[in-house]
Amino acid sequence: MGLSADEAQLAKARGFAGYLDYHLNPSAIDDSAVDAFVAANYPQTAMGVEQLYNLAANTVLTQLQQATLFRAAFSKRQLYERMVEFWTDHFNISMRDVGYLKTVDDREVIRKHALGKFPDMLRASAHSPAMLSYLDNNLSRAPKVNQNYARELLELHTLGVDGGYTQDDVNEVARCFSGWTLQGRGNFLYDPSGHDNASKTFLGQTLPAGVAGSQAGVNDGEQVLNYLANHPNTAKYISKKMIAWLLRYDPWPTQVDAVAAVYLKTGGSIPEMIREILTMDNIAAAPPKHKRPFHFVVSALRGLNPVVKGVAAISGTYLINMGMQSFVWETPDGYPDKVAYWSGGMMQRWNYGDFVSGLAAGDIIVDVAPFRLTDTPDGITASINRALFGGEIPAKTEARIKSYLSATAISNTRVREALALAINSSTFQWY
Repeated sequence: MGLSADEAQLAKARGFAGYLDYHLNPSAIDDSAVDAFVAANYPQTAMGVEQLYNLAANTVLTQLQQATLFRAAFSKRQLYERMVEFWTDHFNISMRDVGYLKTVDDREVIRKHALGKFPDMLRASAHSPAMLSYLDNNLSRAPKVNQNYARELLELHTLGVDGGYTQDDVNEVARCFSGWTLQGRGNFLYDPSGHDNASKTFLGQTLPAGVAGSQAGVNDGEQVLNYLANHPNTAKYISKKMIAWLLRYDPWPTQVDAVAAVYLKTGGSIPEMIREILTMDNIAAAPPKHKRPFHFVVSALRGLNPVVKGVAAISGTYLINMGMQSFVWETPDGYPDKVAYWSGGMMQRWNYGDFVSGLAAGDIIVDVAPFRLTDTPDGITASINRALFGGEIPAKTEARIKSYLSATAISNTRVREALALAINSSTFQWY
């Protein structure tokens, strides 16, 4: 999610292959400090539907938003958090529509499977009360089935918009999932009385008629999910989207084919797909990508390494002002990962850079002493370069910061302003 001094040291010590192996096995990474902070400050993120039901909706939302931001910024499981963000968009659900159900979905679907196997995540999402509610499948009963979930399952979750399905396929898939609904305060329920038991044909596959009142409708849906999860077009669609997320906006066809082959060979193993994507050659050939607001905010926090008691102001003000409040994107496609969409909000980014670098008290405290160990314009600029740019600051950006520090006597305030200048530079908007 962003550079930090500890992360840079870890990468150097382990080497390329060892560093990638380390992050592809998040369960072996000790993240107990972050887990303890989240448990103490955002306890609602661990609650089930019976507990969440009685809580204020806005509190449930803000706790999940703040916990997500804190984990992204300070977790040692950085690749895992990067993929949590990816899958949150892929299986997007707006909390404005489903409320506390998304808290459970985040924990049991996204976080549980973010570095697992895609078919497992797909099945978990299909059974998720949050997803069923968001896409109205909880209202889908024969003979008038609701097609919303079926359409997004095909278009956004598996095959892709050009995946070779028709409107008839959408309707047939919707029939397969009729009767998949909710009970009580938000638990999955299969209701046989709402299921269409007649035979169904989708994408050339025929499912025989089921017996009324049986579990046939569960089997119908599971067979659809299994077929889609193992479809070559799903492999290509997911592969292309992951490459675009981790590497480049315009994946090469050869890259897509290679990653899709890994998907099909490994049963949709997300770590093995990432291993195929993040080769040294692919990374070396990849152009810069623009940081979305969430990534921009997190990368600044990681570079500054502040003492943090809470992130309410960042989550509740600055990300909202930048247009990327977590878990409230309304449409099923998730927040855009396109430079054109995010390139117009520089004023709000500058406001954040000024804010976060200037924090000397309160919930977030940025200590400038580590940047002043060599207390000269050259020394401070070099420290900023290492912390925020990994030692790869462009000459023009370096010259601007050095010139600013040279213009007057060095002070803590001047160093904070130089940090803001670095964070607000055009260079820092990209990675």
